[in-house]
Amino acid sequence: MYILGISCFYHDSAAALLRDGELVAASMEERFSRIKHDPAFPQQAIAFCLQQAGIHSTDLDYVVFYEKPFVKLTRILLTTLHTFPSSADLWRDAITTWLNQKLWIKNIIRRELDISNDQILFCDHHVSHAASAFFASPFRRAAVLTVDGVGEWTTTALGTATSQWQGDAEGENKIELTQEQRFPHSLGLLYSTFTSWLGFRVNNGEYKVMGMAPYGTPRYIDRVEKLLRRGTDGSYQLNMDYFNFHQSRTRGYSRKFLDLFGQPRPPDLPFFASSDGSKSAISEQNQYYADVAASIQHVIEQTLIDIANYLHRATQLPHLVMAGGVALNTKANYRLLTETPFEEIYIQPAAGDDGGALGAALWAYHCVLGQPRNWVMPHAYWGKEYTDEEYKSYLDAQGISYTHHTSEDDLLDTLTEALTEQKVIGWMQGRAEWGPRALGNRSILADPRHAEMKEIVNTKIKYREPFRPFAPVILSERAADYVRYPGVSDQHAPRYMLMVAPLREDKQEEIPAVNHEGTARLQVIERETNPLYYGLIERFGQATGVPVLLNTSFNLRGEPIVNSPQNAFRTFRNSDIDILVLGTYIVHKRDL
Repeated sequence: MYILGISCFYHDSAAALLRDGELVAASMEERFSRIKHDPAFPQQAIAFCLQQAGIHSTDLDYVVFYEKPFVKLTRILLTTLHTFPSSADLWRDAITTWLNQKLWIKNIIRRELDISNDQILFCDHHVSHAASAFFASPFRRAAVLTVDGVGEWTTTALGTATSQWQGDAEGENKIELTQEQRFPHSLGLLYSTFTSWLGFRVNNGEYKVMGMAPYGTPRYIDRVEKLLRRGTDGSYQLNMDYFNFHQSRTRGYSRKFLDLFGQPRPPDLPFFASSDGSKSAISEQNQYYADVAASIQHVIEQTLIDIANYLHRATQLPHLVMAGGVALNTKANYRLLTETPFEEIYIQPAAGDDGGALGAALWAYHCVLGQPRNWVMPHAYWGKEYTDEEYKSYLDAQGISYTHHTSEDDLLDTLTEALTEQKVIGWMQGRAEWGPRALGNRSILADPRHAEMKEIVNTKIKYREPFRPFAPVILSERAADYVRYPGVSDQHAPRYMLMVAPLREDKQEEIPAVNHEGTARLQVIERETNPLYYGLIERFGQATGVPVLLNTSFNLRGEPIVNSPQNAFRTFRNSDIDILVLGTYIVHKRDL
């Protein structure tokens, strides 16, 4: 049985294909279209999934959309009518989009895939999120927490999930979301409002707020808490006097917000904080913005902790699954693990709207069709793959000089030597990652032992803000030596770079390029998950005594992660990356 899940027409459109309940392929559309956060119908991602499975669209049993469009339209209609005429621009933009695309989703799916109406299903947005986490997790039963900007009406949902595994005599696949918070009260939109005020793009720059926060002190918690009232039952409410997102597409904050926090940060303002204690107008301005970033980050963390503690009291379950865009807040995730009674937290690596495609398909297979579980997500490598023959064909066609290493040992020795000479490597091998993180198949890799490497990669290669952190990728069996993270080698979240943990004090100076104010958004890697990637880190550790590499996504600022040899070479050519690795082929910048 083949079930295709689809998410699109908001941001991060994607497709995911199941065969008998097991994931075959999944990808965001942006990887193919090269449009960052592409919201379009995922035509190319769907074509890839079908090709990977060796089937045609007529072989599909069901296609499942990740939300219910008419319920969402009802929310938009009621919201804009309630705030009219101030919401006139929002209404005009929304109704134009809906009349052009969203009202006709079933027709679009039927036309694009040549299937019948009764093969098309629609899943509630937050149920898609919940299913994407629970049915990919190893748990038989778990508490569920989904948090994002907004689905149809829901912005936060709490509940439980249970499953029947193949071979069980009894059991039931069920997701019960028993409590919800509804629009306009939204932690995701609260955080996005500060993202915009801090000069970053909404649905893109939230990571930048997280990156800026450690440079500040949360001295404005009292101001942020004027915007938010929390209950003791996991509920919360925004004070809408401070917000404008419910009646404007261009500005999320109101005049009252500006009276409280001051003028927004100019997007082109260089960010730096004075390291020697000296003061200037710009450094003081930067410090204020960093302090506000730290304050909103703290309030979000504490609110999520309150919700999770309530959820644990209500369910008494040891395991928690999370999804939704807010579940990508890695600093909050670590505090949830260490400051609530939950023993393990599972977060699906594509926790945002892209992951809704996977969740919709899993919901249909397990909850609608009642099929037992037989699969746990073992890794995040579900995207497009190229063979060595395809890499060679591309390099030859372009007349690009290269060396070829038929021996894996020779390849790893060559790259290890280059890394120890502070060369930066663009690394492409295997299947592309599912989700927003580069996890060793579409990565930029460097030596973490030199503090200047952070600046080199940020300013000369990624062309991004200098405060943005890089991840350390660490051999699983050595991770506990570097980070304070209970059970770091046994839990799933560290595999997917979904937790920020404190670096041990004696290791902070050893790997300064991945030390972000005493913390690190780590990735752990096991040999069986990605043997070549593991082998490179292992070989580097043997040569240096440090089994850690700097890992960041293989892309330039504002572009999607590379997906093809063409994308990889273009990024290599247009940056200061020293070496490009395509499978077993190596290209040196000096030879171009």
